[in-house]
Amino acid sequence: MDVESGSCQNSVKKESWRTVLTLAFQSLGVVYGDLSISPLYVYKSTFAEDIHHSETNEEIFGVLSFIFWTITLVPLFKYVFIVLRADDNGEGGTFALYSLLCRHARVNSLPSCQLADEQLIEYKTDSIGSSSSSGMIPQSGFAAGLKSTLEKHGVLQKILLVLALIGTCMVIGDGVLTPAISVFSAVSGVELSMSKEHHKYIEVPAACIILIGLFALQHYGTHRVGFLFAPVILLWLICISSIGLYNILHWNPRVYQALSPYYMYKFLKKTQSRGWMSLGGILLCITGSEAMFADLGHFSQLSIKIAFTSLVYPSLILAYMGQAAYLSQHHFIESEYRIGFYVSVPEKLRWPVLVIAILAAVVGSQAIITGTFSIIKQCSALGCFPKVKIVHTSSKIHGQIYIPEINWLLMILCLAVTIGFRDTKRLGNASGLAVITVMLVTTCLMSLVIVLCWHRSVFFAIAFVVFFGTIESLYFSASLIKFLEGAWVPIALSLCFLSAMCTWHYGTLKRYEFDVQNKVSVNWLLSLGETLGIKRVRGIGLIHTELVSGVPTIFSHFVTNLPAFHQVLVFLCVKSVPVPHVRPEERFLVGRMGPKQFRMYRCIVRYGYRDVHKDDIEFEGDLVCSIAEFIRSEAATTAAAAAEINGEEEDERMSVVGTCSTYMQGIEDHDGSDHDDPDKPETSEIRSPKPKKKKSKVKKKVRFVVPETPKIEKETREELMELTEAREGGVAYIMGNAYMKAKHGSGLVKRLAINVGYEFLRRNTRGPRTALTSPHASTLEVGMIYHV
Repeated sequence: MDVESGSCQNSVKKESWRTVLTLAFQSLGVVYGDLSISPLYVYKSTFAEDIHHSETNEEIFGVLSFIFWTITLVPLFKYVFIVLRADDNGEGGTFALYSLLCRHARVNSLPSCQLADEQLIEYKTDSIGSSSSSGMIPQSGFAAGLKSTLEKHGVLQKILLVLALIGTCMVIGDGVLTPAISVFSAVSGVELSMSKEHHKYIEVPAACIILIGLFALQHYGTHRVGFLFAPVILLWLICISSIGLYNILHWNPRVYQALSPYYMYKFLKKTQSRGWMSLGGILLCITGSEAMFADLGHFSQLSIKIAFTSLVYPSLILAYMGQAAYLSQHHFIESEYRIGFYVSVPEKLRWPVLVIAILAAVVGSQAIITGTFSIIKQCSALGCFPKVKIVHTSSKIHGQIYIPEINWLLMILCLAVTIGFRDTKRLGNASGLAVITVMLVTTCLMSLVIVLCWHRSVFFAIAFVVFFGTIESLYFSASLIKFLEGAWVPIALSLCFLSAMCTWHYGTLKRYEFDVQNKVSVNWLLSLGETLGIKRVRGIGLIHTELVSGVPTIFSHFVTNLPAFHQVLVFLCVKSVPVPHVRPEERFLVGRMGPKQFRMYRCIVRYGYRDVHKDDIEFEGDLVCSIAEFIRSEAATTAAAAAEINGEEEDERMSVVGTCSTYMQGIEDHDGSDHDDPDKPETSEIRSPKPKKKKSKVKKKVRFVVPETPKIEKETREELMELTEAREGGVAYIMGNAYMKAKHGSGLVKRLAINVGYEFLRRNTRGPRTALTSPHASTLEVGMIYHV
């Protein structure tokens, strides 16, 4: 038995290591594409006009020393050893850090948060190695004081949100600049085979054609060619490391001396202000480092660490050392535009390397474009970005999404900067500022995570900020000084996106406040039946609302003008919670509104900021199943899983109900035949044959098979039968389409934000149907003006 168990454990270990190594290989194409292609343009951007190398090699060795220590300290020490541990249930990125802080310090920017949300498993799960499994912070010491200060002062919460949004905006700016500089630098290899007068007529058109093709193919998704991404980057890393090793051995084996930090001091002492300004070019050697953290959700910490430390890091160091070795023996190159990567490539290999470089640039650009889509989806889920159409290009690969509006906007901006700048130097200045700003934001948020989430000493947090913040501030200042030479682009882009995000978030909060202030009670709704003579019509009415209690003003406006609603009424709230994923068994919160005979329910559907929303047919089936399961469990008095929400005026009792696939017994949703099985156990079920394709319209045939058993009361059986009848009658989606106007007497800033900014975004972006994916034919929008 011991031998068998030992062999079993060994097979599990082998399998797990095989999985980790497979993920490490796959991460090359997704995570490290941008970082791997940086040798194409780092030296060219660094030596462009700012500094000129002399026969002593001090400038070349100084630049190499800066590159080595920057790659070692920022990607290796900061990200691999520290930041990767700050995952949010496996997810990474700027919003993952913000989400962690939201949960641990209750600085949530989402208005519809409930105490019941804190009972979610993912909400309580601590995946960052804290000693507290519940995520609660000890009420003593500096951490407790900081937590209390953040919770008391709304200004600090807004500053924290704006900080996270600035990082997000710079990631979007990077999504514009990285494809431009990557593809342009890769194509620039043609300059070595033609004169300077002619190569500029080839570079820009070729780069633009490749960029247009890259963005035009986004809607097909990357799952069809994704398997090629990792081999392309692996081939590229082998290529640059081999060429680097050849150049070291052939031109200057003593180049290893430049790894000493002493050469950094000599470099700055000799070049002074010009050397400091050139740091903006050296900074480009760490572009793409943030992707290690941002794309953590697709892989694992161990796989990303293995790929970087064993392959990416040594390959990059060899590549930069090889370029430095070549330049140290070629002090006088004909012209400035030839101080690039390709000049150090042996002539016989230049064309094959050019092809591989272009493929690697496309892969690196693809990774940042996909990352931009992902972070915009997170912003939209957390109410900080207008609703956009999100297309899932793969049903198997998590996170493969496509956003049409953002894709074409990125393409236009990318082509504009490529055509406008037409050189690596200004593109590098712009990209460098975007990259270093994101890193600074991560450093600031990480310092709070260290204290509030990890419960570590405040001195550790201060040391982290001082050490890495000083390095990044040095590079930030060197990038900012080149404002007029291209660095203004990411600032301008970020200001535009930040204004849109803040305006949308402000308008969303004001709309929610109006709904809360003007909501009506259930008793008011029930009393209308006597005064207006309200009629109940066949079917299920889903009233979409942002409220988690009360009756929304949109519905009161609707029912007073059209006194009729459906025989089953469901007040549906689809909301996001500050966790990456909500488990299916915790998806729905269902409760009853008013007496049983009125057949009114409240259903709160909770999604994480990285969850995939289901289509209308599947969602509709899950919703009806959850209500039926709630009716059954309520009748059986199985209220063990009930989570009571305090502070609501109707004193509703909400039960946690999962999707159909999570029920071990009770209500189920089946596809297929309608014949009965006489040996079926005593359960209630909905039979709902659902079409495989959305386009094929099949009449919904819903039936409860309720066995003859005293376990289910007659009243409950009747309620289930009525729900069946209502489902057969069809489901209508009633949504509010609110027009916002600032109240008379409001300030100029508020009037501009609401009347101009928010309304412009609302009218030119997707409506409320996008969040719910409701069928167009069954949707009724109720218009109303909100004076906020």
